[in-house]
Amino acid sequence: MIPPRDHGPCRLLIPVLFAALSSTSAAAEVDPDALEEIVVVATRIPTDLSSLPFAAGRVSGEQVQRARQQLGLDEALAVQPGLFFQNRYNFAQDLRIAIRGFGARANFGIRGIRIFADDIPQTLPDGQGSVDAIDLGSVAAVEVIRGPFSAVYGSASGGVIHIRTEDGPPSPVLSGRLNTGSYGFSEWQVKAGGQAGRLNWLVNGSSTELDGYRDHAAYRNDLVNTKFRYDFDDTASLTVLLNAVDSPTADDPGGLTAREVAANPRQAAPRNLQFNAGESLDQQTLGIAFRKAFSGGRELLLRNYYVQRDFFNRLPFDVNSNGQGGSVDLDRKFAGFGAQYGWATDWAGRSGRLIVGFDYDAQRDHRVRFANNDGSVGDLTTDQDEDVTTRALFVQDAIDLADDLALTLGGRFDEVEYRVTDRTGATGSGQRTFREFSPMLGLNWAVLDTLRLYGNVSTSFDPPATTELANPYGPTGFNPDIDSQTATNYELGLKGLVSGRLRYDLALFHIDVQDEIVPFELEGSGQSFYRNAGRSAHDGLEAMLAMELLPGLTGSAAYTWSDFTFEEFSSPDGVVFDGNRIPGIPEHLVNLALNWAHASGLYAGWDLLYAGQFYADDANSVETGDYLVSNLRGGFRWQADHWTVEPFAGINNLFDERYMSNIRLNAAFGRYYEPAPGRNVYGGVRVSYEFQ
Repeated sequence: MIPPRDHGPCRLLIPVLFAALSSTSAAAEVDPDALEEIVVVATRIPTDLSSLPFAAGRVSGEQVQRARQQLGLDEALAVQPGLFFQNRYNFAQDLRIAIRGFGARANFGIRGIRIFADDIPQTLPDGQGSVDAIDLGSVAAVEVIRGPFSAVYGSASGGVIHIRTEDGPPSPVLSGRLNTGSYGFSEWQVKAGGQAGRLNWLVNGSSTELDGYRDHAAYRNDLVNTKFRYDFDDTASLTVLLNAVDSPTADDPGGLTAREVAANPRQAAPRNLQFNAGESLDQQTLGIAFRKAFSGGRELLLRNYYVQRDFFNRLPFDVNSNGQGGSVDLDRKFAGFGAQYGWATDWAGRSGRLIVGFDYDAQRDHRVRFANNDGSVGDLTTDQDEDVTTRALFVQDAIDLADDLALTLGGRFDEVEYRVTDRTGATGSGQRTFREFSPMLGLNWAVLDTLRLYGNVSTSFDPPATTELANPYGPTGFNPDIDSQTATNYELGLKGLVSGRLRYDLALFHIDVQDEIVPFELEGSGQSFYRNAGRSAHDGLEAMLAMELLPGLTGSAAYTWSDFTFEEFSSPDGVVFDGNRIPGIPEHLVNLALNWAHASGLYAGWDLLYAGQFYADDANSVETGDYLVSNLRGGFRWQADHWTVEPFAGINNLFDERYMSNIRLNAAFGRYYEPAPGRNVYGGVRVSYEFQ
């Protein structure tokens, strides 16, 4: 166990700053960009944030881009309650995102959360998502729906994250950004965009390199993201998205034991060095979206996308105990299309908005595995095709029952089909099919102009991803014993916006989960496999307060309480875990943030994250230490004629806290810990020129 540190005076900052936020007068002059009405479009029916019958939030592109290091989405999204992030610094494992506990147990990729960028899914048909193709340098806004939303999006027990990228500005602009920092960090970015007649366009290219805080943690990513929108007229537009990412290096330093962390937190795990653990990927995406508005409030959206992904991964073993090799070569193609149609309705004199639609997505994987001979490809052990096809129909209706009362109804039917074909002629071929209907009902009552009460009941399901279907009993085929995970969510909350100066949000929820998908590691296998827990319960409270403290100064505070427990669950060898806490999620999570901007062009931002202790294993025998991490950033925006010059700098982990950036749950041999960097700095400059 890594013992918690005594944070001394630093811990006192939390109640002091809460008091400061609570006691500050709201009579200051309003900053029009700080707090405003927000329309959320990720719900498929665009709705004001306060009018939604469930918990949601939004961060602007300014919050994502301004003076940020831009290593991950968590830098800006951590201000949202209910979200917990790990693994920013191990790019071979991907950013781990958890919403209300869902996604915390993913060893690779993002699970239980649907991710979209401009209506194009970043989540595979099997439910596993990634953010390695997300271009943080062109983000316009990020919307987050917290809680099960399978009634609209399918397998989304945790919620939805929808990224909207920038449109080109009215006048052509060319900008460049250079950024450098500790541990060999360097980044450059070139962005251009504009409007040419009916064509709006934006092109952004970037390259990021990082040696890493730990040994064997190097990373490189080259990315190009483009967006072209052609407006045929005021009612119809076609948007074409082209995205390409080449990441030739993402080393995996692996998990350490507590003894190794104490001796040298910067070392890599010996086996990860021996087998050169890590990954590389090359991916290209084409996305197309057509929108057409008709008379009478009717609107049609058609979308189509194609993705080609080449992925190579070296795991820290040669061949595991059931014959699967430690070198994985994956050729993946996935594509899909969908449509939704919406129109205004009148039910017995009550107006509403109804949408119906369908989604079809297909994933075709050719997975080949070889022995990992100390980092070199060895003999073939596995050669199989893995196909996943999803078909879905959905409907959603938002009805105004009264001037102050709105009802939202929705439902979605999903069919997910898996096929595996062994190319070696072995007996590993097979098929699995999962079907589920996910309904949702929500009410929003405007008690006052500044107070909304809401409640909802919804269900969700998550079929196992192809990696979770890996067979623990042989080198090929699917695990015959694992089933999909289902959940029922009950939520009550209140929210509101006061005089454009204060926004608040409080949500209380209870989620019953059946057959929760949990990882386990076979002794000596070096690989995680998955099984179902019987029943578990997720109880929690999420609170958020954001206000304008002074002209140009805004502050926010978010608190999350999580009580997630197994109700029926035992280990593979029969040890009963009933009543244990679900690992990977702290009981208490606090985030405080201040942002200041002056008319002269000076600006600064500060945030503080407190994460409480949590367990690293199902048996609750290993408990991690709590931690308090603070970050500071600032810059100066100077404008003259057509030029804008913006130098900026930041300090991560201001208090030089010793903490874990990731905990590997249920890791074998006690290798739970991935230490985070100490105090580190970055700085750079952005220069842009506007053509007129």
